[in-house]
Amino acid sequence: MTGAGHAVRVPAPRADFVSLEPGFADPVHDAQACFRATLEAMAHPGQVLRLPVALSGLPPEPLNAGAAAIALTLCDGDTPIWLDRPSGAARGYLAFHCGAPIGSAADEARFAFVANAAALPSLETFALGSDEYPERSTTLVLQVAELTNGSGILLGGPGIYGEQRLDVVGLPNRFWAERVALAELLPRGLDVLFVTDNRLVALPRSTRVAG
Repeated sequence: MTGAGHAVRVPAPRADFVSLEPGFADPVHDAQACFRATLEAMAHPGQVLRLPVALSGLPPEPLNAGAAAIALTLCDGDTPIWLDRPSGAARGYLAFHCGAPIGSAADEARFAFVANAAALPSLETFALGSDEYPERSTTLVLQVAELTNGSGILLGGPGIYGEQRLDVVGLPNRFWAERVALAELLPRGLDVLFVTDNRLVALPRSTRVAG
């Protein structure tokens, strides 16, 4: 106790930090490997690639392992994040490991992590950038059930040689139609990363949906 009239200040509990799941097993090398995989995916749109995920523990729901690895690699204090299901555990995990602010407005996010792709908001909900600053747009990270080449939608554009077909399980039916409409806005638009626990596909805004 202190003298009369003086309240005792109790230190803030540290339980939130103690309960946090760990991130990468080797933060530097694992992030580098994930970054290289992301660059390769962007250079080869529509191609299903292995995403090197080396997390020390399971990420908090609703993040799957692939989405968590992308966040740990690409997000920092200068990249506001939007979550479609913003659990307290996920907020704490991203704030601690990435230092990224978690916002409530989808159109203010640099990265939007969508766990329930079937309930994805309209693509126009997110920041599309401007003609002068197209980089001021949202990158969508969509957790999906399955990614397969050889069937599905036909893609074309830079980085695609010959025919590239992609089947994404878990998207709303309107997704591809909305993506076709956005293509007319170049250089504005959205870059999309589809992720499972260990697979990755990039769909840059320059990629055309051919049918």
